Amino acid sequence: MIDRYTRPEMGHIFSLENKYAVWQEIEVLACEAQAELGKIGITREEAAWIRAHADFKKEEVDEIEAVTNHDVIAFLTNMGSYIDAEVPEGEPKPSRWVHFGMTSTDLGDTALCYQLTQATDLLLEDCKRLGEICKRRAFEEKDTLCVGRTHGIHAEPMTFGLKFGSWAWELKRDYDRLKEARAAVSFGAISGAVGTYSSIDPFVEQYVCEHLGLTADPLSTQVISRDHHAYLAGVLATTAATLERIATEVRNLQRTDTLEVEEPFRKGQKGSSAMPHKRNPITMEKVCGLSRVVKANAQVAFDNVALWHERDISHSSAERVAQADSFIALDHMFQCLIRVVDGLILYPEQMKANLNKTRGLVYSSKALLALVETGITREQAYAIVQRNAMDTWHDVQQCVAGPTFRERLEADPECTLSAEELDKIFDPWQFLTRVDVVFARLEQLSFD
Repeated sequence: MIDRYTRPEMGHIFSLENKYAVWQEIEVLACEAQAELGKIGITREEAAWIRAHADFKKEEVDEIEAVTNHDVIAFLTNMGSYIDAEVPEGEPKPSRWVHFGMTSTDLGDTALCYQLTQATDLLLEDCKRLGEICKRRAFEEKDTLCVGRTHGIHAEPMTFGLKFGSWAWELKRDYDRLKEARAAVSFGAISGAVGTYSSIDPFVEQYVCEHLGLTADPLSTQVISRDHHAYLAGVLATTAATLERIATEVRNLQRTDTLEVEEPFRKGQKGSSAMPHKRNPITMEKVCGLSRVVKANAQVAFDNVALWHERDISHSSAERVAQADSFIALDHMFQCLIRVVDGLILYPEQMKANLNKTRGLVYSSKALLALVETGITREQAYAIVQRNAMDTWHDVQQCVAGPTFRERLEADPECTLSAEELDKIFDPWQFLTRVDVVFARLEQLSFD
């Protein structure tokens, strides 16, 4: 997935380099907390030494792990070597205080939650940017007439700005859900082997969490319960579904038979190795495909909630793949849509042609209501309208030249609507007299 629309920042968050850097900070903070607490032998000077000299090299950690087959022990061994490297021979080694009273999951789970907040912050930036683009384009296309479709069939006139506006509102909901999910996963735990603080004071946990901007888990069982992570994965899946919805609409509207919009097509771009005329919605197809990955990975997170007793590691291997893949994929999807929606090519004349393609059938609802207002029953009015509509539809379907829907109504002796009333009925803007209400609401939309 490495291409010009992938941000290296998201991939870095899930790199071993970043994970080890977070691990190092947690271990240093824990030493500083122990020194401040003063219940074990570590002094403030030793904590300061650890802060100044703590370091690691990923390649060296990898070499040690190849022997120990334990990533945390390999990391601690490597970091300890840097802490003690300049300590005079015979002097106590400050590294002895690193990881004091802690278990591996105290380090791993707290770091993972911190990484997830880092990654979610990037998605919040993405979501805000795309949402604001959709809002801007909604107002730009507020008066761009097009046909609305239900079940894929022409329904009534609308404006293209409403499509952009609908996307903006959905992205706002995703934005709010992402903020909630960030809070739901912003937890840390340094509570020992089964969460009883048997060898470490709760003060250390509180100190570390506060410095990382996390909340101490009120009751961890060595692991931070994976319902936190499942909630986040569900929000990622929902957000992916939103992006898929936008991409699907663009794909449908770019069909040759519709051709109301197109993805930006750069100079020199090629659409097909065999057919030089092709301009395919390849970016939006990619978004739809990646959405399947993010949605499927949510199931992994749900399955990770049920662990054996206080802890097992069946979740660990799965989430190391699923979490990184979901965040990187979703970030990539956002970058694709930011580019496409911002530069989406619109064809207003084709929209008008499509609006008129069914020879006035999209005005049937207004004709129905106008006939009811003349005093006849709804059933009678419906019969008049549908009869003329179906005759018009048959001509359209068979590509036969014939009267328009309005002309058929005018010729129908049971239809008593005047020419003036028909003029009003067959004006597309009569469907949009209250659309300012919708855009007034959209004006208030904010991603702050």
